[in-house]
Amino acid sequence: MNRAREVILYTRPDCHLCAMAEQMVEECGATWYEVDIETDLDLIRKHGHRIPVLYRPDVDRELIWPFTVDTVQAFIDLDI
Repeated sequence: MNRAREVILYTRPDCHLCAMAEQMVEECGATWYEVDIETDLDLIRKHGHRIPVLYRPDVDRELIWPFTVDTVQAFIDLDI
């Protein structure tokens, strides 16, 4: 497993699903950071009804809710 891959977690304020997603990413040991989509109109347009969303910029792939710890781990480990 390569835990050095960066994962972006797109969220919005007061999102209980986002909090659950954050716990899953933490459990997987990923290097990650959170982006509040409400700070960017383009992100609102793209992700407004789909959050939480995980994004791997190195492979330009998204994982859209619902997901589990297992699917998050597989997403982090994904090699393309």
